[in-house]
Amino acid sequence: MTVPATTPAPLHLVLGEEELLIERAVRAALDSARLADSTADLTRLRVSELTPPALAELVSPSLFSEGRVVALEAAQEASQEIADAILSYASQPADGIVLVVLHSGGGRSKAAKALPAALRKSGAEVTECAKLTRPADREAFVRHEVRTAGGRIDAAGVLALIDAVGSDLRELASAAAQLVADSGGSVDEEAVRRYHRGRADVTGFVVAEKAVAGDRAAALESMRWAMQIGVPHVLVADALADAVRTIARVAGAGRGNPNQMAGELGMPPWKIRKAQGQARGWGPDGLADAMRVVARLNAEVKGAAASPDYALERAVLDVLAARERR
Repeated sequence: MTVPATTPAPLHLVLGEEELLIERAVRAALDSARLADSTADLTRLRVSELTPPALAELVSPSLFSEGRVVALEAAQEASQEIADAILSYASQPADGIVLVVLHSGGGRSKAAKALPAALRKSGAEVTECAKLTRPADREAFVRHEVRTAGGRIDAAGVLALIDAVGSDLRELASAAAQLVADSGGSVDEEAVRRYHRGRADVTGFVVAEKAVAGDRAAALESMRWAMQIGVPHVLVADALADAVRTIARVAGAGRGNPNQMAGELGMPPWKIRKAQGQARGWGPDGLADAMRVVARLNAEVKGAAASPDYALERAVLDVLAARERR
């Protein structure tokens, strides 16, 4: 029997309210557990929905010694009874179980307020996730994100990025990673300004044009920018459908002079000319697939999908895949 090279800490306290940092802390605990057991899974449950017997069941080792990460959310809402159950377990954690307690730092009851200090005393590994309210903290966060992505950024670039994106850590992290990828690793103020100048120009038609051209990276990037700046999902879906249908109609009409075909197809010559160029990358089977994709997307963005953002991204990927069919 081989002993795992890495034994995960059995008890974690994630303290604070910064959502991105909290998610990363939970993910880090899961990744650490999977170094010891690749099958380890994650269970998340709000403390207010928990009973002591349910907690005991969650943290009981399985018969097959399977690894498990249990994340208890909003522990600041814990009652005396649940707080006592958590601390009782923390005094003797089970092998193969990683307990992650997420606590804002406050608390409704005396027991909930005392929980972080008691968990620290029990040896919990603590991750601080306080809100980054000071400008210096956000600047340090940006520098860290750029370094993590393998790049470097100067002071002017840091300030320009925060000015362009704002204080949301998810957007700052995403923008930092994208900038490193786009700039070759060296990020300065000009790189930030150049990157963000294009945001306001993103429309559904830009997304559609990149998708039908087979430019995967640009299509996904423009689609995500469109979502961030609030372009309605329906407009993006309509633009994608129009692009696919136009290519299909022009391809079906055969080669010809765009000026002569304009009356027959009911399109301006410039649009036919553009579609003729785009059609060279498409085959009939791929166009048929793409037509089905945009029909599905039309229903999804009008209420059939639980997440319109996900539906759009999936549709763009499906159109790109359809184009590769010859």
